[in-house]
Amino acid sequence: CNRGEIALRIIRSCRDMGIKTVQIYSKADADSRPVELADEAVLIGPAPASRSYLHIPSIIHACLMTGAEAVHPGYGFLSQDTYFAEICRDSGITFIGPAPKVMEMMGDKSEARKLMSDAGLPVPGGTEKPLVNYEEAEQKAEQVGYPVILKASAGGGGRGMQVVWNRAELGPALESVRSTAQAVFKDNRVYLEKFIRDARHVEIQVMGDRHGNVVYLGERDCSIQRRQQKLIEESPSAYIHDDLRRRMGEAAVRGAKDDGISGRLRPELLLHGDEHAYPG
Repeated sequence: CNRGEIALRIIRSCRDMGIKTVQIYSKADADSRPVELADEAVLIGPAPASRSYLHIPSIIHACLMTGAEAVHPGYGFLSQDTYFAEICRDSGITFIGPAPKVMEMMGDKSEARKLMSDAGLPVPGGTEKPLVNYEEAEQKAEQVGYPVILKASAGGGGRGMQVVWNRAELGPALESVRSTAQAVFKDNRVYLEKFIRDARHVEIQVMGDRHGNVVYLGERDCSIQRRQQKLIEESPSAYIHDDLRRRMGEAAVRGAKDDGISGRLRPELLLHGDEHAYPG
C-alpha cells in the first residue's frame, strides 16, 4: 500500500504536467487506485513479486509495448538494482534514479565513505577499506575509540549493522555482522567507523541532470525509527535552522557533483549537534 501511495502522487503530478502514465500491476493489485487513475495499465504477472514487480523482462516489455519513455521505480524492489537500470538504458528508457555506475559506487558503503571524504564532506573516523581480520578491527577500534559500529559494505535498509560498546563485544559482533552480510547481501565484507551517539538521521533530496547541474530540494528528518527502520519522515525538520539547512544541502550537492551524479539521489546524513553532518 505504501508503494501504491507513491504511484498515486506520481500519476497526479504527471497529469498536472500533461504527461501520460502507464501503471504496471500484478493480479493482486488489479483493483488498486493507481491502476484506476493511470492513463494505461498493464498486467505483468501474478501476485508473487518475483513473477511480477521483480520480473525485469515483463516490465521492459510493458514499456516497449506502450511506448513509455521513462520508468519511476518508487522504492524497494528494483529501485536500487544496477542491472535493471542498465537494461532500461540499453532499451532507450530513462530510469528515474541514479545512473548504473552511481548505483554501483554507492552500493559499496565503504567506497561511498571514501568518495564523500574525497569530496570534502566530514565522515566519522573509521576504516577506509573493508576489514581484513579481527586484529585490524581491534586496532582501528582502539584508534577511533569506543563505541564503534560495524557495517556491511553491501548493506542497506538497516540490515547488517551492530554497535560495539567495548573490546569484549568486538569479536562476536564482527562474526555476527559478517554472517548477516553474507546471508542477506551475499557479501561478507564489513567496515568499521566511530558510532555517533544521539545523532539525527536526515536525508537530502538531490536532483542532477546530464549536464552537471545539481540542486537539492530540502530535507526529511527520519530519526524516529524502530530496529533501524524508519517509521516517520518529517519535512521540513524541526531541528534544523535555515543556515544549517543551506550548508547541509550544499554539502550534498558538492558530493553529488564531485562524483558525477545525475538523476535522483538521496544522501543520508547523520546530524550531530549543530555543526556536523556525517554521511550515514
